[in-house]
Amino acid sequence: MPFAPVNGIELYYEEHGKGTPIVLAHGAGGNHLSWWQQVPMLSRHWRTITFDHRGWGLSHDTDDRGPEAFIEDLGALLDHLEIEEAVLAGQSMGGYTCLGVAIAQPKRVKGLLMSNTFAGMRREVWLAASDDQRKAAQQVWKRRSTEKIKRALAPAFSRQHKDRAFLYKQIRLLNENGPNRLDRARQVQRLRALERPTETGATREQLAALTMPVLFIGGEHDEVFPVSLMEIAHSLLPGSRMVVVPGAGHSVYFEAPDTFNELAHEFAESCVS
Repeated sequence: MPFAPVNGIELYYEEHGKGTPIVLAHGAGGNHLSWWQQVPMLSRHWRTITFDHRGWGLSHDTDDRGPEAFIEDLGALLDHLEIEEAVLAGQSMGGYTCLGVAIAQPKRVKGLLMSNTFAGMRREVWLAASDDQRKAAQQVWKRRSTEKIKRALAPAFSRQHKDRAFLYKQIRLLNENGPNRLDRARQVQRLRALERPTETGATREQLAALTMPVLFIGGEHDEVFPVSLMEIAHSLLPGSRMVVVPGAGHSVYFEAPDTFNELAHEFAESCVS
C-alpha cells in the first residue's frame, strides 16, 4: 500500500488514471474509501488522487498535531508526487485543507472545488451573515445537538437507499475502529477551534485575493454547512460559482454521485482549457 513520508508522518494515498491531477480531500466522516463512486469515472480523464488525512483511515497522526498539520501535509504530498499544479476538491473538513493550500500556494492550484463546505472561512462567513441567518443556522445546530441526530445524509436518501446508507456508516467506522481509534468528536472540535484565531482562519482579504476558479457545491438539505451560509462563502470569493443539488444532504458526492462527478469533471475541464 502506498504511504508517503511527509511532514513527519506516513500519509496513505492512492492514485488512479493519467493526466492533469485532481486531488480529492475527504470530510470528517470519511477517508480515501469515501470516493469509491468518483474514482472510476474521474480516473478515465484525470490523474485522480485520494488520501487519508492524518488521524483518519490508514494515516497515523504519530506526533498528534491533528488538523493544524493538514495544509502542510497536502502540500508535502504534492511535493512527494512531483505535482506542480492540480485541481483540489474538498468535501466538508477537506475544504479546510484545500482552501489552505490554495491560499498558501495559489500558483499550484488550477481550481478549487468546495463541496458541502466553507471550512477554513467559518469566521468570515459568520461575520458576513445577517442576524436572521445566524439564528436559523443556530437553531438547526442546536436541534442536531439536543436530539443527537447527526445527519450527514438527507433523511429521504437514508430511507430509500438503506444499503448505501449502511455502507456510508461502515466507511466512517474505519476511522473509529481502525488503526487510529479516532475520537471523531474531538478531532472535529480541534478543527473548529483551529479556525477561530485570526492567524489561522482565512481572512476576507486572503479570500478576495484568490484568482483561481472556485466552485461551491451545496446540498439542499445540508444541516452541517447550510446552503444559506454557503451562499455567503460564495459571495466572499469574487468570480466563484455555486450549484445547489436538490434533495441532497451533507454528502452530495455520495448521495448524488453522477451529478457530483459531472460537475467535478466539467469544472476541472474549465480549469485546464
